[in-house]
Amino acid sequence: MKDVYILGIESSCDETSVSIVKNGFEEIATVTNTQIDIHKEYGGVVPEIASREHVKNVTIIIEECLKEANMTIDDITAIAVTYGPGLVGSLLVGIEAAKTLAYVNNKPLVPVNHMTGHIYANNLTSRMSFPLMALVISGGHTELVYMKNHYQFKRIGATLDDAVGECYDKVARIINVNYPGGPTIDKWAHEGNDTYPLPLPLNDNTYNFSFSGLKSAVINLVHNEEQRGNEIRKKDLACSFQNVVVEVLAKKTMKAIKDYKVNNLIVAGGVAANKGIRERLESDCRKNKINLTVPEFRFCTDNAAMIAASGYYAYLRGDRADLTLNANSSLDLDK
Repeated sequence: MKDVYILGIESSCDETSVSIVKNGFEEIATVTNTQIDIHKEYGGVVPEIASREHVKNVTIIIEECLKEANMTIDDITAIAVTYGPGLVGSLLVGIEAAKTLAYVNNKPLVPVNHMTGHIYANNLTSRMSFPLMALVISGGHTELVYMKNHYQFKRIGATLDDAVGECYDKVARIINVNYPGGPTIDKWAHEGNDTYPLPLPLNDNTYNFSFSGLKSAVINLVHNEEQRGNEIRKKDLACSFQNVVVEVLAKKTMKAIKDYKVNNLIVAGGVAANKGIRERLESDCRKNKINLTVPEFRFCTDNAAMIAASGYYAYLRGDRADLTLNANSSLDLDK
């Protein structure tokens, strides 16, 4: 079969990213402009600023990616773009750029769900084997997804409130950690001791998660310690918090793997970069002889390579969009 080159565009939040991927697994070139330093001043992503930065950068990033790949738009088979979920203003910038590129150059336009992109980031590290269970963990999502084959997504569990990445960010703010707080909490967790008692959230036999109670427990603990005049041992609190998160994620993931009789686990989403979560899942998978795949760190956070990788399989199954394609900020995984 003729090689398929997908040019992917990702702009769902605060990363402007363009990538070219061959046949769904071979990264040719990726160029990403991050806005972390801009939003750090505000303690989080400001949607209006994010969309303006995308407008300034998207054309430049497309040109740089093609140059880095030593390719022209004529070499590209199709244009894949994130159309949700995400920030509406940010999504629209990438969508309009992709529409223009596809229309002017007479290329197929392939709509891609951002969350399928995170899942297919694993295909850039190791070819996905089926059936599999995917643990999707990010700032906006915490889900267990069963896949029988490519592009067959069955969500069997999800968070009932806060996503795990959102919980990390809120806990970080509670103890005055600069944005983005997740990596710092992970680092401190490895340096501290588990000395603070925290509840195991939604410790039941379902595949669902809940993190709002854990966040509230941390808030109450910090408040009570301050009322008593006690200093918060931030590294110990980070360790206690992360141990609870890791325990509940690992416990429910292993239950899902056993119940669905699968032998392959992939981890997806920005929180997949968390070393504590990786270490625990690696240990559990070794004990249970489960094949574990976690993306390279650079493919965990938002990037266009994952969109192009997912876009390849969407292209093969005939997914196409016309110039009416719009952003869907609350797009479900199975749409």
